[in-house]
Amino acid sequence: MELYARVRRAVLVEGKSRRAAAREFGLARKTVSKMLEYSLPPGYRRQKPVRRPKLGPWQGAIDAILEEDKQRPKKQRHTAKRIFERLRAEHGYTGGYTIVKDYVRQAKLGGQEMFVPLSHAPGEAQADFRAVESGVELREAVGIAQVLWRDTF
Repeated sequence: MELYARVRRAVLVEGKSRRAAAREFGLARKTVSKMLEYSLPPGYRRQKPVRRPKLGPWQGAIDAILEEDKQRPKKQRHTAKRIFERLRAEHGYTGGYTIVKDYVRQAKLGGQEMFVPLSHAPGEAQADFRAVESGVELREAVGIAQVLWRDTF
């Protein structure tokens, strides 16, 4: 990350050419061009989903085991290793453990609910408001309705 920032600074702020920056930092010119394209490194993105030809016929069995586990207490649920052992013993699975483990991890993560904490820079905030009528009994007796605004929780 530090190198990324140094290359961008050399070219954009100090005015060095891309070729000079590539030579100075020991990078390819295409790499320098890519660094200048994005303010932050874009990271790696797969073009296609992972293929698992050995695991394909047994994915249904794994999904069934994981569905059964949802009804069981946490301590009695299958681990990826136990699922692998069951596949070999009961279904004649001939593939490796790693692809089973990766598939089980992905399947378990897919069913979990995740929360992202909100954080705001100082001086900025986000709030949702709603109208709340106050004094319902008072309104009926006196005929006055007062509307208050408060944060929703």
